Amino acid sequence: MIKKIFNHGVMIALIIPADHSIDSGIEFLTPGNYSQQLGFMNRPSGYKIAPHIHNPVVREVVWTQEVLLIKSGKVRVDFYDDERNYLESELLEKGDVILLAGGGHGFEIIEEAVMIEVKQGPYCADKDKTRFEPNIETIKYNLA
Repeated sequence: MIKKIFNHGVMIALIIPADHSIDSGIEFLTPGNYSQQLGFMNRPSGYKIAPHIHNPVVREVVWTQEVLLIKSGKVRVDFYDDERNYLESELLEKGDVILLAGGGHGFEIIEEAVMIEVKQGPYCADKDKTRFEPNIETIKYNLA
C-alpha cells in the first residue's frame, strides 16, 4: 500500500513499497503541479508506447524534489518539517521507491545499500540544500 507522509496537510513524501501493484494501465501518484511527476505502470507483453519526443517547455522549479529507488539494503528515512523539527521515520527496503516532495529529510543506512537518486537539475551545489544537526533525543523510531 502506498504511504503518504503529511505535515500540516502538505504531502512531504510518498513511499511506493516494492510489492505495490495495479491490475493494468498507469497510475499517476503525484499532483499535476509537482515538479517531479511519479507514475506507476503495469503493461502486458506486446503493449506499445508510441515513439515520442518531449517538447521544450519553460518551467520554473523552486523546490527540489527527489526520488530514490532502493536497489538493495535497508535505509531509515527521518522526516523533518521546514523548521527542522523531527516528524517521524520510515524504513525503506530493496525495491521501495520514495518521492521526497517537501520538508526536510535525513538518512541512516541500516544495511549496506545501493540507491538510485533522480532529481531536477542543474545541481546548484551549496545553494541547493541547507544541512543541519538533528536533535537525536527527539527522534523516535517506530520501525518493525
